[in-house]
Amino acid sequence: MKQLPKSMEVLIQDIENKLKDDPKLVEMFKNCYTNTLDTTVKKLEDGSTYVITGDIPAMWLRDSVCQLRPYLVLAKEDKEIEDLLVGLVKRQMICVNIDPYANAFNETDNGNCWEKDETDMGPYIWERKYEIDSLCYPIQLAYLIWKNTGATKQFDEEFLEGCKKIVHVFKTEQNHEENSPYKFIRRNSFFTDTLSRDGKGSLVKSNIGLTWSGFRPSDDACTYGYLIPSNMFAVVVLGYLDEILSKFYNNEDFRKTVCELKEEIYNGIEEHGITRTEAFGNVYAYEVDGFGQFNLMDDANVPSLLAMSYLGYKGKDAEVEANTRKLILSEANPYFYSGTKAEGIGSPHTPTRYIWHISLAMQGLTSDSKEEKLRILNVLKNTDGGKNLMHEGFHVDDDTKYTREWFSWANAMFSELVLDYCGYKIER
Repeated sequence: MKQLPKSMEVLIQDIENKLKDDPKLVEMFKNCYTNTLDTTVKKLEDGSTYVITGDIPAMWLRDSVCQLRPYLVLAKEDKEIEDLLVGLVKRQMICVNIDPYANAFNETDNGNCWEKDETDMGPYIWERKYEIDSLCYPIQLAYLIWKNTGATKQFDEEFLEGCKKIVHVFKTEQNHEENSPYKFIRRNSFFTDTLSRDGKGSLVKSNIGLTWSGFRPSDDACTYGYLIPSNMFAVVVLGYLDEILSKFYNNEDFRKTVCELKEEIYNGIEEHGITRTEAFGNVYAYEVDGFGQFNLMDDANVPSLLAMSYLGYKGKDAEVEANTRKLILSEANPYFYSGTKAEGIGSPHTPTRYIWHISLAMQGLTSDSKEEKLRILNVLKNTDGGKNLMHEGFHVDDDTKYTREWFSWANAMFSELVLDYCGYKIER
């Protein structure tokens, strides 16, 4: 193990004091909190930060932010950690400026990739599955660094250029059918790994405010192209971008475009993303197509409907959010599973009856009850498969059956819940 930063050692000691009656939980926190820094982070010569996802040697725009997010509580006092986070924003915006439709990138232009897909690949691109959230996370991290540390050096010209590309893609994909240049085909694969209609994806109604996504944050193909949780995330980060532009850039035309886009997507969610159910009342759908078809479910990966409040989305009617939470934390959600070890939300990305540690941690982070947070922590503690680390998915009746030997994002989510329970909050 690398030498830990002093700030991390101090924080771990404080967590140990606060959780002294639960040595197992303390040991797991130590392992999970130090794991990302110890195994996945690399500072590059240009000052940027490259973060592999874990057991795959590539950097996902989404995962890398989630992996380092719990270090925001250290960055308030630790300049080196702050620089590490700022460096990640720099690397991400380099990636976005290479190709805003790609979700995962190589450290260099080495041509490595997951598959030789039929899409506009380049040597830096590991995978080119277009996902709205991949473009949301870099803006979110840049904003959170500012709010939690006061640092502003991430707001340079490359950041602005990347943001312009992001907004352009979001606007283009409001009319995916006519305006989008994006296609994706993966031959000889599962249907969840490719897009229908010669790589275009299932048909959606254009110009209803919502912006299209080819894939979910699980990297699985969307059933219907308007992914509501990711559109919610886009609304939040466009609000962040409005604030950033007003403070650090003199570009009123671009700011006006951002504000208009934010309102269009928000109104699209509230008009087209809500459906009526007999058992739960009005709820947010997970996906819609704009023609009236919808998908009632939730997936463990973030952004999710479960993560609405965590991300900062507020709809027009708080009751719809409450109803949605009840639905997705019940068997009305086809990916909610109950067993002898736990109950919670899994994903079509993993086998049936496998719950994800990420969704359990999110359930705790979005609870207002400290008792509920502790209950979830105990569930996480008791489903580690004897490894003192988090996994991707685990079987509801046997946590020694799990996917991925180690998963940095899940470790980070567990760590954030421990920090939250112990009073360390990430400002937004």
